[in-house]
Amino acid sequence: MTDWDEDDWDDIPDDDDDESITLPCPACGADVYEDADVCPVCGEFIIRSSRVWDGQPAWWIGLGLLGIAAVVLVLLLV
Repeated sequence: MTDWDEDDWDDIPDDDDDESITLPCPACGADVYEDADVCPVCGEFIIRSSRVWDGQPAWWIGLGLLGIAAVVLVLLLV
């Protein structure tokens, strides 16, 4: 077993340098950590959207639908 001195702690790297990502609470606007389920300020539950189409530009949605239609057409012709 080794005895640790105060000077030995300086050799261990500090991994707490990464910054946590915060997002605004949809109810009150307070900064909330990305992984939080409940806002610590107002107590509202944070609901994340899992829909693919949310926040996508119209051209991206159109291109996706065109790709789906092309795959269906190819499968019907084969």
